[in-house]
Amino acid sequence: MLLLYVKAFHVIAIIAWMAGLLYLPRLFVYHATSKEGSEQSETFKVMERRLLRYITTPAMLASWALGLILAFSGALDWSADGWFHAKLILVLALSAFHGLLAVWTKDFALDRNTRPARFYRLANEIPTLLMIGIVILVVVRPF
Repeated sequence: MLLLYVKAFHVIAIIAWMAGLLYLPRLFVYHATSKEGSEQSETFKVMERRLLRYITTPAMLASWALGLILAFSGALDWSADGWFHAKLILVLALSAFHGLLAVWTKDFALDRNTRPARFYRLANEIPTLLMIGIVILVVVRPF
């Protein structure tokens, strides 16, 4: 029964993490078009920092912690569950993208952004594609 609660909170953490990974690049799109030093730009800086620090990063850490608990609970056969290894690779890629978002947040905070809004529009698709792969692997378990 406890494992079901761990699984439920893992899914909740993933939802919160994905929300941050999808919303932060969208904020960058608008921030990239705002004038440096403007009130709008300063507001975006606060929004980006708070989203990353208080929602996205804690949700990522909870996702990893709860996921590792599930992985080491004995519910998986590490030698036979190839889908899990593929999922782990995609989750590592999602975590790397999270790291990029942290770097870009810092760049905006220091007024060092050099990328156009279009770059962030394209970057916004990365977590969606990774999420699709992860969900298919978890639900279908193709190998």
